Amino acid sequence: MLGDNIKRYRKEKGYTQEELACVLHVVRQTLSKWENNLSVPDADVLIDISKALEVPVHRLLDLTPEEPTVDLAAELARVNEELAERSRQLQRNALAGKKRGQIIFLSFAALLIMIGVRDPMVSLGLVGGCFGLALLILDRNLALFSETTVSPAQRKALRAATVFSAACLAAGILLCALIQAKVITLTEQQEGWLLMGIFSCVFLFCGALSPRLPFQRHTGLRLPWTVQDEETWYLAHKIIGLISLPVTLLYLGAGLTFSDLESIGQISVAAMVLYIAIPGFLSLIFFWKKYHPAGRS
Repeated sequence: MLGDNIKRYRKEKGYTQEELACVLHVVRQTLSKWENNLSVPDADVLIDISKALEVPVHRLLDLTPEEPTVDLAAELARVNEELAERSRQLQRNALAGKKRGQIIFLSFAALLIMIGVRDPMVSLGLVGGCFGLALLILDRNLALFSETTVSPAQRKALRAATVFSAACLAAGILLCALIQAKVITLTEQQEGWLLMGIFSCVFLFCGALSPRLPFQRHTGLRLPWTVQDEETWYLAHKIIGLISLPVTLLYLGAGLTFSDLESIGQISVAAMVLYIAIPGFLSLIFFWKKYHPAGRS
């Protein structure tokens, strides 16, 4: 950019910031802002910089010599708009980092509560509060966390994922509280059916929603290769949509052959691993071939 070019050619010329600022009749802080792309000089000053550094204006502006003479004021206005957009993006990233930090803090707080609080009902309430607040922060900042422009349909999908997570959390806390208070008593077989019902709902809901999720780092299949490449992300989530029903039917068929909770729990874990491993492995192959094509040295 313009500021980077001014800085580079100033150093090649052997000027310090103070020396060049003196030649241009500006204070050093002003020159520093130009070099750090915080502002741009006026057209007349840009010409003075060009003369002082003995560098053509077109080179400072990253234009080719073959391009026709441009309106410096218009070109500087364009550069200034680029700087403004860059500043807005930095502010957006800083705010996203702050919100991300709040979610991580609440997650660690929930973990410490589970470890340190002995009363089950108190622990349940505090952990539920932490995760509920984390989900609220996520819901309020879905557009901020997204890597690309989010369409209305994609925003609805993100909101649906957040609402579903909140509903599952609330239902789980309520069920645990009722069981802890002995309001509800479940047999081992009923617990197994409940577990299969929960897993099946999660598989089917995620399968229906995944193909509509936008490329971002907070909701969806967050693997190192899916969050690095948008095309890989969409492929992985399309695969989830395709396998959700077959995996669910396979899971239910296997789970119904057993009546003990331990076996159903093992099958549930295996189904979850399969549900993640298939799109994860296939998207990894796609990602590897995309960035390491055959025959490239």
